[in-house]
Amino acid sequence: MEKALKIFLQYLQVEEGFSVNTISAYASDIRKFFLFAGDHAVNSVEDVTPDLIKAFLQKERKDALSASTVTRRVAALKSFFAFLREEKLIAANPAEAISSSRKSLHLPKILSAAEIDTLLGQPETTSAKGLRDRAMLEMLYATGMRVSELTRINYENINTEANYIICFGKRAKERLVPIGDAARVCLRDYLENARPLLAKDKGSAALFLNAEGRRLTRQGFWLILKKYAKSAGITKEITPHTLRHSFATHLLENGADLRVVQEMLGHADISTTQIYTHLTKKHLRDIYDRTHPRA
Repeated sequence: MEKALKIFLQYLQVEEGFSVNTISAYASDIRKFFLFAGDHAVNSVEDVTPDLIKAFLQKERKDALSASTVTRRVAALKSFFAFLREEKLIAANPAEAISSSRKSLHLPKILSAAEIDTLLGQPETTSAKGLRDRAMLEMLYATGMRVSELTRINYENINTEANYIICFGKRAKERLVPIGDAARVCLRDYLENARPLLAKDKGSAALFLNAEGRRLTRQGFWLILKKYAKSAGITKEITPHTLRHSFATHLLENGADLRVVQEMLGHADISTTQIYTHLTKKHLRDIYDRTHPRA
């Protein structure tokens, strides 16, 4: 159980961009459930049932915990088991049918366009690793991909002539993602001048490789990103998901259609994409104040 939890917490940190406090709270909630499960002779995530989760939540409510604490524990368990099912670590999601209270709106943190420019300019492109890092940063911001999608890309999934990538999202759902000129140039530079130097196994399918010639992991990319954020002087907390949030927000600020952004992000439900409209309201107000004759 602890091994599964460790993988999940890394996912929350690297891919979802959760705060340290939220991750700590989720870890505490899930470990509390583990203790309850152990008391009922359940010691593997594969053996958890919906009834066990319901019994745990009933106990928590009887212990007179605040509604917000119980709601958070529901959210933690639902996210945890949904992640395990997505990663094929369990055969079925025992928390899928558990109802959850309406969650409060948490607006994602983004980087400004100026901060993005500074960040993307950090890698030294005189080395193979620098060329790789610049290509990955440009790709992530140019496409809005999740970091897990970026690290899963294979060499055969890219088309630098037609300027698109075949991306595999959640549940292995395939989508075509366009890439801009800046990202395409950096990607070509990496393919021609860096990847051959990193590839120990010439038959490796992975697009982005680490120093040992193996597929770069999302945790590995997160460490790379932290290094460049520090050298760029960015003091706000940043994760790979920050670039995804910035991608979506900057598109909407510049007039992109919400449905188009939804498709590029790979969101099944447009309500997930609509959170970015909250981030653009101040931008729209500024435009109105500058342009309307009676503002």
